[in-house]
This record gives sequence, C-alpha cells and structure tokens, in this order.
Amino acid sequence: MIELLKDTKIDFMGKRKIALAFSAIMMLLGLFAIVQVSRGTANLGIDFAGGTAVQIKFNRTISLQEIRETLTKGGITDFDLQDLPTENKVLIRIKKGEQTLGSLSEKIISVLSAQFSESNVVVDSTTEIGPKVGARLRNDAFWAIMAAIIGILIYITIRFQFTFSVGATVATFHDVLAVLSIFYVMGKEINLILVSALLMIAGYSLTDTVVVFDRIRENLRSKHRMPTVDVVNLSINEVLSRTIITSLTTFFAVAALYVVGGEVVHEFAFAIMCGIIVGTYSSMYVASPIVLLLGEGRARRKK
Repeated sequence: MIELLKDTKIDFMGKRKIALAFSAIMMLLGLFAIVQVSRGTANLGIDFAGGTAVQIKFNRTISLQEIRETLTKGGITDFDLQDLPTENKVLIRIKKGEQTLGSLSEKIISVLSAQFSESNVVVDSTTEIGPKVGARLRNDAFWAIMAAIIGILIYITIRFQFTFSVGATVATFHDVLAVLSIFYVMGKEINLILVSALLMIAGYSLTDTVVVFDRIRENLRSKHRMPTVDVVNLSINEVLSRTIITSLTTFFAVAALYVVGGEVVHEFAFAIMCGIIVGTYSSMYVASPIVLLLGEGRARRKK
C-alpha cells in the first residue's frame, strides 16, 4: 500500500496510562448510559420506549421537510419520519404519550390534509408498540451486542492466544460503549438503528485490531530479544500508514453517506463515523497496551 508515513518512531506506549485513563472514563460513561437505557430514562426511540407508527400515503411525492414543518406547526412533537418515495408513502413514528392511537391518527391526517389538500392524504396503516415490547427489544439488543463480543473473544483466542483475546474484547467493548456514551451525552435518539451501527462498529474495530496484533505476533517471534514495549511500539508504527489509509477511506465513504444520504441514514452514518475514529484509536491505545500489560505480567510470573 501507499506509505503516507515512513519510518515513524512514535512512542505510543509511552502515553498508554493517559490513554487508558481516558478510555476508562468513556467506558464508565457508556455503562451509565446502558443503565439509563435499561431504566427507560434516556432519549429512546419508539423501538425501545413504545409509541405509534402511522404510514401515510399521498398521490404525489412530498419532501420530508415539508411534512416535518407541517406536523410541528400542528402541535405534533417527538416524531421520526421515514420516506418511501417510490410509493409516495411516509412512515411517521411518534413516541408514547397521553394521546390514544385513534385520536393521534385522526390528528395527523387532519393536519396533513389541511396543508396538502390536493394530495389525497390517506392513512395506509397504523402500528402501536407497547412498553412491554419496547422493553423486550432493549433486552434483545443488549444480548445481541454481548453475543458479538463473546464471539470475538472466542475467535481471537483461537487465532492468537488468550492474552490477545482479552485486549481485542476490551477494545471492542470500549468502542461500543464510547459511541453509546457520545449519543447519550449529545441527547441523540437511541434505537435499533444505533444497535445495528454498534454491531458494525464491533466488526470494524476487530478488523483493525487484528492487523496490529498480527504484526505484534510476527515481531515477538523475530525480535524476541527486544523489550516487549519496544516490540509493540515498532509494530504499531509499521502498520500506522495502513491504519490511516484504511480509516480515512472508510471515513470519507461514510461521511458522504452522512452528508447526502438523507434523514433516514443520518444517525446511522454519524454513529459509524464516530466508531471509525474510536476504533482506530482503540487498536493503538486500548488493545495494544492491554496485551503489553498482560504479557509483561506473565513474564514477571515466569521469572
């Protein structure tokens, strides 16, 4: 690959204590966000909090911005819009509130019909997600992420050794919690779209970490007389150009999706962008330092 940076000698491990302290704060904040999500006190989407989904059909294409402004002026709040342009349909999802399903549907069609009288506004379907279903979805989302992390632990243990698997698992867990904490602090909605993004981030983080681990393992075999900390630093520097190129190209692709992809994929793309940054950081400053600490600890026990 093209080498953007050649013969770098950055002392990554020299800053490992500061990096691990910062990462610990991010993980604690992420764990706090999980507690808030489980209690239902975070900014949850209707997937997790419960609510109503109303699908509206028009006889022509109407932009989401027009619909959003019309509903807001009509006194309808806490809603999400999803466009189905090929069928001239719009899915309106509204979080649970005091309004009943019937009155809410009637209000929506009344507001939209008044604004788009020539568009033949029709309620195509209505769906209500109760709080019990939302709680179950929250629980299933948690176990889906845990299953992915456990799978990573098993995979890295088989491919490398347990020391490496601990580093990869902690780094993956760190990345998921870090992105979740960002969404929680920014007050962004936490829903199934974010869960799908977190699962994708876990896979991306593992891919970058494995590349670094491969080089560390190779150098540990060929440079067994070199101190372990120097081996880890050398390995990260050797793959640094590859890491930057891969992360930048992926980031630019997702950034384009974020800018021009529309409202439907906006939050998903934002989560992936955060995950790329955090995942690149964790492969150097979370996974590698943990492998170093565990390796040095085992060496001391052998002596």
